[in-house]
Amino acid sequence: MTTRPDPDDLLERVMRDEERQARGRLKIFFGFSAGVGKTFAMLEAAQALAAQGGDVVAGVVETHGRAETEAQLAGLARLPMRMVAYRDRQLPEFDLDAALERKPGVILVDELAHSNVPGSRHAKRWQDIDELLRAGIDVYTTLNVQHIESLNDVVGQITGIRVFETVPDHVFDEADDVMLVDIPPDELLARLQQGKVYLPQQAEKAGRNFFRKGNLIALREIALRRTADRVDADMRQYRADRSIAQLWQARERIVVAIGSGSGEERLIREAARLAAKLQAQWLAVHVDLPGQRQAMEARERVVSYLKLAHSLGAETASISGEELGAALLQFARSRNAGKLVIGQEEGGLRRLLRWPRGTLAQRIARSGGEIDLYSIARSRTRHQHEPASPDSAASAAEALLTRRRRTRGTLWAVVSCAITTTLAFLLDGKLHPANVIMLYLVGVMLVAMRYGRAASALVSVLSVLSFDFFFVDPRFSITVSDAQYLLTLAVMLAVSLFISSLTARLRRQASVAMQREARAANLYMLGKELSALLTLDQILEIGRRHLAAVFGARIAFFLPDSADQLRLAEPEQDSGAAHVFRNVDAGVAQWVYDNGQAAGKGTATLPSAAALYLPLTATMRTRGVLAFAIEAPSEEERQLAAAQLALPENRQMLEIFCSQIAMAIERLHYAEVAQDALVTMESERLRNSLLSAISHDLRTPLTSLVGSADVLAANARLDDDARAMARTISEQSQKMVGLMNNLLDMARLQAGVVTLNRQWNALEELAGSALRLLAKALEGRQVDTRIAPELPLLRVDAVLLERVLANLVENAIKYSPPGTPIGISAHVEHGDGAPQVKVCVTDQGRGFPPTMTQHAFEKFTRGDNESATPGVGLGLAICRAIIEAHQGRIWIAPQEAGQGATVCFTLPVETQPAPPEE
Repeated sequence: MTTRPDPDDLLERVMRDEERQARGRLKIFFGFSAGVGKTFAMLEAAQALAAQGGDVVAGVVETHGRAETEAQLAGLARLPMRMVAYRDRQLPEFDLDAALERKPGVILVDELAHSNVPGSRHAKRWQDIDELLRAGIDVYTTLNVQHIESLNDVVGQITGIRVFETVPDHVFDEADDVMLVDIPPDELLARLQQGKVYLPQQAEKAGRNFFRKGNLIALREIALRRTADRVDADMRQYRADRSIAQLWQARERIVVAIGSGSGEERLIREAARLAAKLQAQWLAVHVDLPGQRQAMEARERVVSYLKLAHSLGAETASISGEELGAALLQFARSRNAGKLVIGQEEGGLRRLLRWPRGTLAQRIARSGGEIDLYSIARSRTRHQHEPASPDSAASAAEALLTRRRRTRGTLWAVVSCAITTTLAFLLDGKLHPANVIMLYLVGVMLVAMRYGRAASALVSVLSVLSFDFFFVDPRFSITVSDAQYLLTLAVMLAVSLFISSLTARLRRQASVAMQREARAANLYMLGKELSALLTLDQILEIGRRHLAAVFGARIAFFLPDSADQLRLAEPEQDSGAAHVFRNVDAGVAQWVYDNGQAAGKGTATLPSAAALYLPLTATMRTRGVLAFAIEAPSEEERQLAAAQLALPENRQMLEIFCSQIAMAIERLHYAEVAQDALVTMESERLRNSLLSAISHDLRTPLTSLVGSADVLAANARLDDDARAMARTISEQSQKMVGLMNNLLDMARLQAGVVTLNRQWNALEELAGSALRLLAKALEGRQVDTRIAPELPLLRVDAVLLERVLANLVENAIKYSPPGTPIGISAHVEHGDGAPQVKVCVTDQGRGFPPTMTQHAFEKFTRGDNESATPGVGLGLAICRAIIEAHQGRIWIAPQEAGQGATVCFTLPVETQPAPPEE
């Protein structure tokens, strides 16, 4: 069964389709763990597409050394990686600009959750992919379940391992296609043992931690459920796009209708038990009927019922509708729910009054035959969480305001009737009685528009009595001489009551619509203004102004410092003073920031606080805290406004405002980070260019100076003092040449123009070459070399690694007393499961200062800034750049104060080639 599409929905669908056609398509290969075959499946799909003539390019594919995955890349065009400078080293990253310039039909971008190197255009790879999609390029990518933001903490609790590279849920939900790559946990564990997931040493460690069978079973269930949720959302979108009203019960889903009366707790708990028994999703919904004005006590009960349902696992919603049964059926169909749970209606007089149109159950049964209906008796007892009496602060405030409003309405009803009667009496004889009735009806309508149903009902009765008393014979008496006037008076009263009721309902509907329109307009203006702001103070001031306009509140913002301690953001002296809330509690704000949960007035946490504190949660992290305090002319109105703020729709609007402000703060933060990174990169580039130019210009005269000094030192015709001076000039010039070589090497390494000539070398030979270079400086010292036998060959650049060893030994010579020994040790260890060679150089000097161990490998860093020891602090920086280019790591080993220094580095052990056959 289909229904006629709504024109607005149809227009929105057309615009959405046009936007999709302009964007590329995103396909995610989704799995529950590493090793299930996501990258392999992505490459298989790419090869199949390429075989059909598609333009497929591999942008970045992480094979992790798996031979079968590498084989799938054969024949595919590959995009070169872009080298990005980070902390004095070059790291490969996806080249977004090259991909946009190439603009293939489909590009493969592995690992959707990857974090880019600082200084890249975007912080996350999913942002790179979004730019590719906006350019009309289709993208294939991969994702594990633990990287979805909303599931990150759940997976962390199961596995005990928390990952910090996450993808917002909307990226996964908005993907055009999601392919689940799934294998049984036993098969994955077998692959792990066979070395098809990690290297054997890594596999052993992973099997003891993440890759436990219980973990894999739980992760598999989460991935299957998340995929099923997405398929269910796609199905509901398909039904909505084609206006299909008939239910497709592919999945059990239950809707429970929550009323505002007492005793709904049993209904909620029975629905929760039914959902658990059927293993179904369930939703608790409250329908707000515009024609009914609920008392504050009733609205407070609705909020408490929805909180109870949410705590029991339900998804909650509050909707509006003209008729309760129709609204419930429409909501159930929109959510593809096949079961509807309602409470039994009361009997007695109310059932008799409902007889003409039937009970709620009867109306639903007539219109929703495809939906199973459950009717459950409500609780007859009062529970502790239910308000004990209508004398709560908010209810008392509403009662007082209602009494005042009704008093004004009563007075105006009497005045309106009196004015109408006076006017009609003055025109007596000139107006037909029917026109007099019209005058009274105008008065009824005016009072209903201004003061609601009660006042309009009163003026209706007064109008009928006044017309009878003043204008129906016998006059000045309520008796009626002509029986026809009885019908006239009855019809007049019925029409007056109908007009008053209809006008009051329209008035309330218009009021609700105006409030929603005003809030939507304010939300639109907030987003529009925030998108154009460039400073933090402007963002906060715009937020204060809009929140005050919509909610009538005073606002305070707390922002974190570098230590994640909140500070109050003071507004500018000449702006926003009327909207600033100053009586804030920094302790409550810090708790909200640390826990990411709301606290303060109207919540279950610290409810006695003077304000409501909400976290400003953006995509990546919490950016601050908003303190929100209601302002009103009187205490009663303030209590009423606070209670209204607790209603779901109002709280949701407030949270949307907070989210908009948080996103603006985060956007500004990343703009500043990108600007700082750009300035840093330009400074580094300028410094490297300057160093390179200076080094080139100085090398030639220094070489000439060394040669001339050597010639003079060898000239026998000069006396001994002259030759000694020439030798000194030669030695110092050679040190300057070494310094220039360091500067040139550092500039080349920073620019990424050094290509490693990696060959198989023995560490003993490299160490011997380095010691021979320093033979003169090592005179009078003993070098203790302890290189483990059977040390494997290393696939390294011999010249660069020799430079590393020479720099470390030379550093030990400089900073240790003359004559003290220097040690060089090397052995194989299994760090993080993978075999690697660890090399350490040890001296007997003073060691590194404790504050320097984290910065010793930075350029131009020295242990003693004013020391007479020669050098400019480039030796260790060059060592780090070379070691990291070999995928190794270098660090300062901890030593007791005054017991020397130990610098260690590791290099990976690769599979050695088989010896040639004779």
